[in-house]
Formats: sequence, structure tokens, C-alpha cells
Amino acid sequence: MLLLGDVFPNFSANTTEGVINFHNWLGDSWGILFSHPSDFTPVCTTELARVLNLLPEFAKRNVKVIGLSCDSVASHVEWCKDIKTYAGYNEDEKFPYPIIEDEDRKIAMQLGMVDKDELDTAGMPLTARAVFVVDPNKKFRLSLLYPATTGRNFDEILRILDSLQLTDRAKVATPVDWKMGDDCMVLPTLPEDQVKKVFPQGVTVVPLPSGKNYLRKTSCPKL
Repeated sequence: MLLLGDVFPNFSANTTEGVINFHNWLGDSWGILFSHPSDFTPVCTTELARVLNLLPEFAKRNVKVIGLSCDSVASHVEWCKDIKTYAGYNEDEKFPYPIIEDEDRKIAMQLGMVDKDELDTAGMPLTARAVFVVDPNKKFRLSLLYPATTGRNFDEILRILDSLQLTDRAKVATPVDWKMGDDCMVLPTLPEDQVKKVFPQGVTVVPLPSGKNYLRKTSCPKL
């Protein structure tokens, strides 16, 4: 079983940009691998088009994106034309991120992305809508798994990236519904005698019936 903090499995695969080695392709970037049940399906098309439009936001965060579907590269190439049209891209523009072919479900099975309740016309299981976030050290940092019928919220994925990257660099956690710029929570593991040094901007302790001073808020660190 793949656990958070593990080294994310490396693999080689054929993609719309040729054969890649996943770790080499990632380089020093963060990465998002997102899987799709099938080419030429409505929800998947809207998702990949959304990724196209969000590429500048991913670039700001030093994130590479790569898709996966249980169809062939030849199928992916044709599907990319529909995705570009839906996203409002010029048809002549090169599709700007790779999509992996996984017809034998080898990668989907390795990463636990198969949805046993969704089958193709040949009775083969389709991949679920998985999201895997991998950091520049190739560590597995986050996963989301949606059923085939439910499209993902890519604004939430950007929010997750902001939280992961911020909390890697500052001794904070991000509370419910947090967005970049909102107040953060001081880590409960930070001793009280270090709080003023680490957070000179100040900390607000929320009074609670328990009398325990664990809800400590501070402004979002500027990094």
C-alpha cells in the first residue's frame, strides 16, 4: 500500500509526448498525475480542458501535470483536438501536457486507480478519477479518488498545492476552507517559548472551554 511520505513509484510509459520515465520527467518540479476513465467522454473532456486553462497557475507553483487514460496514444491525440476546442484553444496549438496510455491497466492497477463498478464495452474496468500529488523529492504527498461520474474541482487542487507548499516552509497548518492569504494555525508541536520568535507578527489564542491553548492563529506567512 502506498502511504503518504513514501517515494512515489517510478514507471515508464508511452504518452502523447513519447516514452517517459516518470521521475526523470518530473525533474525538480512538483507533479500532479490525474487519471481519467476514458477518452471522448463528457466529464473527462471538461476536466482536461480546465487543466489547459489553469496551466499558468500550475506553472506559478512549479507544478507539472500529466494525465492518464485507458486508451491508446492514437486515441489521445484525436481526443486532444476536442479538449482544445472546448477550452477555447487554437486547434493548431500543440497540446501542452502529456497524456499516458494505459490500455493494459498496468499503471492503474499499480496505483490503485481502478473503479470496479465502471466497465468499458469489453467489460474491462475503467480508471477512477484519481489525483496524485508528488513533490520535487519524489515523495507522495496527497491523493484524491473520485468515482467516474463525479468531476473534480481543480480550484481545490490549487488550494491543496498552496497549502502543501506553504506548510513545507513555515510552521503552520491551514484550517478549514483556507485560501492563500487567510490566517493559519500555529503547529501544536511548536513550544510556547518559541512562538514569538517564529511569529513576530503575533499570534491570537482562541479561548476554549477546555482551557487548552491549542487554537493559535497567525497571519499567513509571507515567503
